[in-house]
Amino acid sequence: MRNGAPARSGSQCAFAVGAAPEWRNMTIADTRKSAEQKMQKSIDALKADFGKIRTGRAHTGILDHVTVDYYGTPTPIPQVANVTLLDGRTIGVTPWEKKMAGAIEKAIREANLGLNPSSQGDLVRVPMPALTEERRRELIKVVKHEGENAKVAIRNVRRDAIHALKELLREKTISEDEERRAQEEIQKLTDKFIADVDKAIVAKEADVMVV
Repeated sequence: MRNGAPARSGSQCAFAVGAAPEWRNMTIADTRKSAEQKMQKSIDALKADFGKIRTGRAHTGILDHVTVDYYGTPTPIPQVANVTLLDGRTIGVTPWEKKMAGAIEKAIREANLGLNPSSQGDLVRVPMPALTEERRRELIKVVKHEGENAKVAIRNVRRDAIHALKELLREKTISEDEERRAQEEIQKLTDKFIADVDKAIVAKEADVMVV
């Protein structure tokens, strides 16, 4: 017994004091699921960061994080307007309320994205300026840096999950064979998500290099 409560047997036992709070009271299956979810969040965050990197090609996602004042509340542009591609290098923003056009144009211009929108009636046109070769090289460095940050985050999740498994083993709530198999599963997850990061980097680099 521990703290007056009977210990559970096998992989169903709770973590002992020593494991990080967010990893306590988990089974092996819970640990694997939590690791997978945290690694997926790293991928999602990376893709969101890549979406903020402007390339010469137009894509509507670049405005996802640009907010406009909507009745006193900062609101993402896609929630107050229809955002579409007019052509390969131009985004079109059509406000659901006509009076928002000026505010949307101003928000895009001041979003530090290097964009110069212009209003034409109810439509805000957002052309994508061509990138210089020097700027493309700078963006490639940013892409690689963001990718490495994502890999570090994923490996940190692996480290925490393995530590949690070792805690289970130390408390004799799982066997050495169970712990070894669980570690192998965590490593397979890690390899999968690292590969996903590499794929995202390659795709974004190709996007940046499109002339």
